[in-house]
Amino acid sequence: MHRRDTVVLVSNSSWYLYNFRRGTLLALRDAGFRVISLAPHDVYTRRLVEELGVEHRPLAMEGKSTRLLGEGKSLLTLVAALRETRPVFVFNFTVKANIYSGLACRLLGIPYANNVSGLGTAFLHDSWLFRRVRSLYGFANRGARRVFFQNREDHELFQAHGLLRDTPSTVLPGSGMNTSRFAFSPLPAKSPFTFVMIARLLGDKGVREYVQAAEQVRREYPETRFLLIGPLGASNRTAIGEQEVRRWQAAGVIEYQGEQNDVRPWLEQAHVLVLPSYREGMPRTVLEAAAMGRPSIVSDVPGCRQAVVAGETGWLCEVQSAVSLALRMRECLAMSPERLQQAGTAARRRIEEEFDERIVVAATLQLLREAEVECLAT
Repeated sequence: MHRRDTVVLVSNSSWYLYNFRRGTLLALRDAGFRVISLAPHDVYTRRLVEELGVEHRPLAMEGKSTRLLGEGKSLLTLVAALRETRPVFVFNFTVKANIYSGLACRLLGIPYANNVSGLGTAFLHDSWLFRRVRSLYGFANRGARRVFFQNREDHELFQAHGLLRDTPSTVLPGSGMNTSRFAFSPLPAKSPFTFVMIARLLGDKGVREYVQAAEQVRREYPETRFLLIGPLGASNRTAIGEQEVRRWQAAGVIEYQGEQNDVRPWLEQAHVLVLPSYREGMPRTVLEAAAMGRPSIVSDVPGCRQAVVAGETGWLCEVQSAVSLALRMRECLAMSPERLQQAGTAARRRIEEEFDERIVVAATLQLLREAEVECLAT
């Protein structure tokens, strides 16, 4: 028997739920639900509990692991936790959570929704293992009440590969933006010109291309600052090591500021955000920058190109090309302050019109209401 007051959110990190789904968690709590986060313990777990009033259950899940024993443990942990909490509904986020929690929910007969926030390594690389992962993904999706996507290209790809079939699906504007928390601010009036990249330090995020482009640009514009913000030690096959980052710092190419609990002060001092990622769902850092009036340079790939209006709120560069990225950076450096501010203002306006988090929260609550009605009927 399901507990009608309990909703579970499953992710591969507490960090993700706190930073990307805070509005949803608060809306569920304010609607009177007992909200449980099921995710690995990290520094954000305490903040979920103390700041947002969420209950937490630890989940053994490692992002880059493919060991059969470890993966089996993750699935068994999920089954046990969901059997114990008996939620009326489960919302899954991130690839492994979508797959494993989807399988567990199907086994236990618990209604659930998967949220495709990006395709991840399983779609960027091809091997026997990743083909099996995609097959499991399709099976998990086909049992969901709904699958949410963050851009139409990912949605079309899933449909083309048979990873949805008849499952209802919706494209949402990313995880939504709190436009009050990320308030507009004018571009810095003082030099030096500052670029910032905010991302997990992964090869697939285009971190190396950012550094290589910075090296090229600094030869012509030596006073330019290049900030890099994000956590080291990510559980991912393309994670960048600390020694490599230290070499970049020692060479004076970038200023690595580590992981930051609040990126707003860093966005305030920047002129342009850079994200040369290989593929995204809907990159939140670009939306955060736009909300604060900062245009972005992003790679011309699914997710990234939907996050900007090319030539109006940001600019596109070729994927995996430091040369193309450096060219866009030089164009920004040569731009008048008025033109740059115009792009930032347009970026903020677009966030207000298309990416407000209330759209995402409303879709979540609507699906939950439908599940409650069905539960009452049975």
